[in-house]
Amino acid sequence: MSVPESIDGAPPVRRRLQVIGRIVLLLVVLCGGLLVASNLWVIVRGAGCLEHDFNQLPVNKVGLVLGTSPTIGTRVNQFFEGRMDTAARLYKAGKVQHLLLSGDNRRRNYDEPAAMRAALIARGVPGKALVIDAAGFRTLDSIARARAVFGLKKITIVTDNFHQARALFLARVYGIDAVGFASKPISWRRSVKTRVREWGSRLKACLDVYLLGTKPRFYGPRILIEEEKMPL
Repeated sequence: MSVPESIDGAPPVRRRLQVIGRIVLLLVVLCGGLLVASNLWVIVRGAGCLEHDFNQLPVNKVGLVLGTSPTIGTRVNQFFEGRMDTAARLYKAGKVQHLLLSGDNRRRNYDEPAAMRAALIARGVPGKALVIDAAGFRTLDSIARARAVFGLKKITIVTDNFHQARALFLARVYGIDAVGFASKPISWRRSVKTRVREWGSRLKACLDVYLLGTKPRFYGPRILIEEEKMPL
């Protein structure tokens, strides 16, 4: 008994597989194009707000330090160390008067802002200059809360060079006049996984802003940093 053929002469099963393969290929191409386009968009939108010359960096009242884990497994996290070094340098040079430490503390025994505060005090920054934002679960949350909760309209953002574009892009979205100053770069060999993950994070940021309308997990009452009293 012969195998039935479709109109174009191919067996029905093979024809269906061909159609499915073309659809999958089309989806892959579309997703790849979306990934590239979103990354380019975020980079272009944030590039002009990144300052590379420390001497040309403007003075702002507040520096927003974006959180990360102080350790990776049993090893010191060089991203964390670089951000803390840069934040302390900005404060000691008079480039900022306060440092807003925004990070994740949603899990027991994991508190990024507390770790940042301890690290900065160890670097000679007084506790009264440090303000905690314990609800900075994502970069979007940190930026949105800087504007809505802490009332900031101008900030200096401290984070890694490849992370700056997304942070500055989100600052523009939320109406903040931000300048970014990157921490000391970590080599590609030691940061490739984090850098590749950032490509997806930029795509997610665009989806959050333009399609999903994602909001921070928490807002809470307003906190004016000039009135914030932190222990020494």
